[in-house]
Amino acid sequence: MPSNSLARRIPKIHLHCHLEGSLRAATFVELADKHGVPLRYHPEGAAAAAFVDEPAEPVDRSAPYRFKDFEEFLLIFAAVSRSLHEPEDYARLAREFVEDSLAQGVIYGELFVSPSVWTFFNRELDVRTTMEAIAGELRAAKPHATFKLLPDLTRNFGAQSAMDTARQVAAMTDLDVIGVSLGGDEGRFPATLFADAFAFARAQGLHCVAHAGEADGPASVRDALEVLGAERIGHGIHALQDPSTVELLAARGVALEICPTSNSLTGSQLRDHPHPYLDFDRAGCVVTIDADDPAIFRTSIEGEYALVEQIAGAAALERYVRNAIAASFAGEQEKRTMETALAYLAELPAAPRS
Repeated sequence: MPSNSLARRIPKIHLHCHLEGSLRAATFVELADKHGVPLRYHPEGAAAAAFVDEPAEPVDRSAPYRFKDFEEFLLIFAAVSRSLHEPEDYARLAREFVEDSLAQGVIYGELFVSPSVWTFFNRELDVRTTMEAIAGELRAAKPHATFKLLPDLTRNFGAQSAMDTARQVAAMTDLDVIGVSLGGDEGRFPATLFADAFAFARAQGLHCVAHAGEADGPASVRDALEVLGAERIGHGIHALQDPSTVELLAARGVALEICPTSNSLTGSQLRDHPHPYLDFDRAGCVVTIDADDPAIFRTSIEGEYALVEQIAGAAALERYVRNAIAASFAGEQEKRTMETALAYLAELPAAPRS
């Protein structure tokens, strides 16, 4: 990346980043060894919630995050979650995330965490103690960066689990919980199952966001908007199959969290739309850019910004970052501070080429 590129210099905003998916590959291997768990998992039959150990196939320990499709990616995410066994493991995860983020110039983030996945693999794990460990490390980033948390309700565990998680995390706003998210299998666990959990979260003053249109069609995006009242859509790329859904997103000004490398590697990207952020942008939608599970996808937010700058240009990248500031759940003063940081950057001469 050229030293004078905007992607390198611009302050960065995380709006779609799974904290667990940022676990460094070397740390994953170390924690798996520490707790005696394999680097791979497989579902038992078609039951997405029932994981069983299998004889470990040879895994390149220097590159444990290699996968061939979306299903294998999900199983690697499960293996990562199993390797995180105790609050100190999560503290280390958050500590290393902060180190990596500050090195890239990240100044703000709203991060997904998945308590229901944690306790699926480790039922004795105390969620509040773990959230305290995470929040403590994330707060250490101040004054350079501020991070908030969006616990995921996880579709695959069903409606009751989602409600239980929503009730649990609604009592953790003192630990920088600002909202809830919804991830997982869109096709088999539609948004209608989670309407009550989202209504409860909203009544508690929490923000609501949802993954949709990643592995399912435009109807999933519409349901996230109309059934769940999602304030932002994670991915959303399959909305491009239906112009009326794109028009709805544009009309409502609901931001799309686009993760280019993620969508390419999981096969979620549409053949006719190789750069969906360009298509959404041209249609008047609010586009933001992020890295999803940066370590697992062997990328970074700086890398995603660089990719977008190469394809769309510096002006578009700056617009997407400004969109992220506006679409964030930060307070107005905090948003003004971030805008000031961008304005200051714009006044600086570009660094000379090395």
